[in-house]
Amino acid sequence: MTTLIDGKELSKKIRSELKEKSEMLRKEGIIPKLAVILVGEDPASKVYVRNKSKACQEVGIEYEEFLLDENIKQKELIELIEKLNNRSDIHGILLQSPIPEKLNINEAFEKISYKKDVDGFNPINVGKLSIGQDAFISCTPFGVIKMFEEYGIDLEGKEVVILGRSNIVGKPLIQCCLNKNATVTVCHSRTKNLSEITKRADILISAIGKSKFIKKEMIKDGAVVVDVGINRGEDRKVNRRC
Repeated sequence: MTTLIDGKELSKKIRSELKEKSEMLRKEGIIPKLAVILVGEDPASKVYVRNKSKACQEVGIEYEEFLLDENIKQKELIELIEKLNNRSDIHGILLQSPIPEKLNINEAFEKISYKKDVDGFNPINVGKLSIGQDAFISCTPFGVIKMFEEYGIDLEGKEVVILGRSNIVGKPLIQCCLNKNATVTVCHSRTKNLSEITKRADILISAIGKSKFIKKEMIKDGAVVVDVGINRGEDRKVNRRC
């Protein structure tokens, strides 16, 4: 029997819980607030930022947006980040990626206070995650782990195969699974005999930019399969399937 892991339903549940927590904080005089920085005119980034704004409004988190010209200088971007770090009314800072190539995104991530780094990209949060300490975690890996917890999927002792090694998804997901006592194998574009590896997986997670890459013959019976990739098909519609 196939069980569908429904991320949308879990999202509704989490948003409802967050709304309750937000209301409790407000009663204590704390008004949670997120600052989002968008540099340039990337269409996909605009959609993501708009969705974040709607989500904040839904759960009772205040939202402040900073739209920066694509020709902004690195120094100006850093100055804004430092200003937000020092604002007591700002509890979280998110720099929407990608940003123009002429800017150094790694330096920008490093400058965001690790205490306000909701994306988990500051090296301090990356390091804390790697040694099992409480830290902000990149949203997609954190979401995957939350789905496992919601559906009672125990990772301890399981063989987890992750396709993809990006700093945003693959690498933090590796550590999240290790922290759950899984045995983790990472595959990427240079991996040989890929099907032999994926067929060993108790849990297979695809985090690559290729639609419909995973085939039936690459999965063993009874395995848990999670696809976190988002692609557009020939009709330009979003395709989230392996």
